[in-house]
Amino acid sequence: MPESTIEARAFKWADLPMDQPLPTLERRKVVGEKAMVARVLLHEGCVVPTHHHENEQIACVVSGRLRFTIGDAESGVTEHEVSGGGVMLLPSNVPHGVVAMEETVVLDVFTPVAAVMGIDMVE
Repeated sequence: MPESTIEARAFKWADLPMDQPLPTLERRKVVGEKAMVARVLLHEGCVVPTHHHENEQIACVVSGRLRFTIGDAESGVTEHEVSGGGVMLLPSNVPHGVVAMEETVVLDVFTPVAAVMGIDMVE
């Protein structure tokens, strides 16, 4: 069995550093070797512009309600409303954006790990 380069650890979300890539979005991350998870708080009205990234993303909506837009003008756009208890699978390189219909908490799982996430690249 190959050895891991990191040790097993327990975390509390409140103890992790918080960053704010958008004024209406707060994020804390746990980064492993092959996956990372971010706890994201989107305030009502938060708009994450359409973007894409290499990472596969699974967005687990813990509470609140989001409207995802999938695709772009070239491929066509679909919308999906996801509320607490719902999950959205976003395959690698699929254009997507989101609007928070109310204050929402999401656990975003990404693989592979990346130093910069898609939201960090939107302008």
